[in-house]
Amino acid sequence: MTSVWIVDDDQSIRWVLEKSLTREMISFKSFSNPNDVLDALEKEKPQVVISDIRMPKGNGINLLQQLKHDYPKLPVIIMTAFSDMDSAVASFQGGAFEYITKPFDITTVMTLIQRAISESKSAEEVRTQFAPTGLQSKNIVPELIGQAPAMQEIFRAVGRLSTSNATILITGESGTGKELLARALHRHGSRANTPFMELNLAAIPKDLIEAELFGYERGAVPNATTMKRGQIELADGGTLFLDEVADMPLPIQSSLLQLLEDGKFYRIGGNVQLQANVRIIASSYQNLEHLVANGLFREDLFHRLNVIRLRLPSLRDRIEDIPILTQHFLGMSARQLNVKPKLLLPETIDALSKLPFQGNVRQLQSICHWLTVMISAPEIHAMDLPRDLTYPAPLSKPLMSRGGDVMPTFTEGQETITLASFPATSVSKWEQQLHMIAKKMLEDGHENVFQVLLQQFEKSVIEAALETTRGRKVEAAERLGIGRNTITRKLHELGIE
Repeated sequence: MTSVWIVDDDQSIRWVLEKSLTREMISFKSFSNPNDVLDALEKEKPQVVISDIRMPKGNGINLLQQLKHDYPKLPVIIMTAFSDMDSAVASFQGGAFEYITKPFDITTVMTLIQRAISESKSAEEVRTQFAPTGLQSKNIVPELIGQAPAMQEIFRAVGRLSTSNATILITGESGTGKELLARALHRHGSRANTPFMELNLAAIPKDLIEAELFGYERGAVPNATTMKRGQIELADGGTLFLDEVADMPLPIQSSLLQLLEDGKFYRIGGNVQLQANVRIIASSYQNLEHLVANGLFREDLFHRLNVIRLRLPSLRDRIEDIPILTQHFLGMSARQLNVKPKLLLPETIDALSKLPFQGNVRQLQSICHWLTVMISAPEIHAMDLPRDLTYPAPLSKPLMSRGGDVMPTFTEGQETITLASFPATSVSKWEQQLHMIAKKMLEDGHENVFQVLLQQFEKSVIEAALETTRGRKVEAAERLGIGRNTITRKLHELGIE
């Protein structure tokens, strides 16, 4: 019996795996497409299969489903260079032993293969089989996007939890996508066809939270002329997402604790105990352990919610995802506005990658929408980014001007200086810095130095005049001592909105 079968159309991947398996004295057989694997299975069966997803002559997910149908105990490792949540979920729901992304660490993969071989040899192994759910449909847009390792861990977790009804606590900074993760857990889970209800506790007055959560009987609260079912009843059989659960008042936490313990609750003013089968997913950007230590959150409720914890990374921890996220958000905004998507130039992506992004993915989405609305040109230059964005450190690469030339920058110590940032009250310093910038550009071999500096000078001065006159072009021209036609032409030439 050949121990490991490798299925990948990429010869270099097969070669790396073959060499590593040879060193470990593990027998193997390689295939470039799934069809050849199915033909070979008529003669022999491997102990482990490691397969790519996307191949010209087949699909790794389809192969996985066929293998798990015919050989339920056969460990199948799925690998891909195009990782997304749907692929991860489909892999785990299809019964994959593990899901790895390229490029991978060969030592980690070999350890994984060894473990899979051991499991394959175990006679007492019982593998759970899950029916395919068709999550590869092109009509389904992934809720969360990312290639960063931290996001791949989230995708794997969603896949593993797809058959679980365990209570989940999602933590992470504001704007990281906690609601999207909660929806993904619901949509990829066994309750996908049941209600998904959401209650943002931070957005509801505290004296109304209990009524929204548990409902009330007629006359139990002011202006209650009819009975109202709460979010718990509306989510019966499905999922209730409690966003920012740390904002729940202490008296209501005890009622939620009872619901988590036995599924029972009362409407406000009600005498009949009700029962609900609800899966709870909670989220918080606050440190719940700290709140528990200070008596601001019930410890027993915390442990009930903290059965499984998923932490969403900040955008600062996954800056490699900024290019694909910006492309996604620019596409979304373009569809909403019925316009062509904007194109971010490489230097613009580089500039975005250096931002602190305190607002995380939500802030990036807002920036992309602003660019779609406010920038008329099809290409987005670094100078087009909103002026109120701040950079935590000097840019390692110079920003680009509208014409594609270098926007002059000069680094002095830890301070990055541009013409647009010179203090207007210090002409001598302005001239000194301009001299240093021009000298450095000339020494570095930049072309058209005079035109580049002149263009940036004109742009900075005209924008300053427009800010002073609150956008009144005629007054700005008069203040600058130039003609009306001149400022109109310059606005067009310099790309000033």
